[in-house]
Amino acid sequence: MVEAKPKIGVLAVQGDFAEHADALRAVGAEPVEVRLPEQLEGLAGLIIPGGESTAISKLLVNWGLLNPLKERICGGFPVWGTCAGAILLSNDVLGKLPDQELLGGMDLTVRRNAFGRQVQSFETDLHVRAFGKHPVRAVFIRAPKIEGVGEGVDVLAELDDGTIAAARQGALLVTTFHPELTPDTRFHSMFVQMTKVARATVEA
Repeated sequence: MVEAKPKIGVLAVQGDFAEHADALRAVGAEPVEVRLPEQLEGLAGLIIPGGESTAISKLLVNWGLLNPLKERICGGFPVWGTCAGAILLSNDVLGKLPDQELLGGMDLTVRRNAFGRQVQSFETDLHVRAFGKHPVRAVFIRAPKIEGVGEGVDVLAELDDGTIAAARQGALLVTTFHPELTPDTRFHSMFVQMTKVARATVEA
C-alpha cells in the first residue's frame, strides 16, 4: 500500500513560500498554500517563511489566522519558522514593536534584525548535529539572533561564535536562516518526519 503524501501548509502571505513548496515536493510532501483559517484543515504541519515579522503578524491578525494557529500549536501541531517565522514562534522577542503579536510556543529569546541590514546578509557552512559531517550551506538575510533558550529546547546548530541558528522544541522547529534558498532539502525532510511523528503520537 502506497503511503499518502503528507499535506504540509506553507503560510503564503509574504516571503519565500514558493521555494518552500518546491522543496516540500522534492521530499515527497504535498504543499498547500495557507492564507485563511479554513485552509489549515487537514494539514500535517505548517511552514512560516521569512519576510518581515511585523507585517506577517499583522496579516495573521487581519486574516483571522493568529488565534487558530495559537490553538493548534498548544495542541502539538508541528510548525517550522524560518527567519521571521522563528521570531513569531518565540516567546520573547527583543526589539519587538509594542503592538506586534506573536504565536509563541518556543522557550526562546530572539533579537530582531540582529545581524544588521540586508547588505550585511551572508552565507556560511553550518554543521547540524542531526545531519552528520556534511554541512548545510546557510543563507542569512536580515536574520534574527537566538540569544537564549529554555531547558526544553534542543539546539540543532550554531555558528562558529556559538550563536544558535537552529533549534527544536517538541513539534516546533526554527531556523534563523533560509534553507529553502539552497538545493539542500535536509531540513524539509526533517520537518516532514516531525509531522509524521506528531501524527503517530496523536493516533496512538
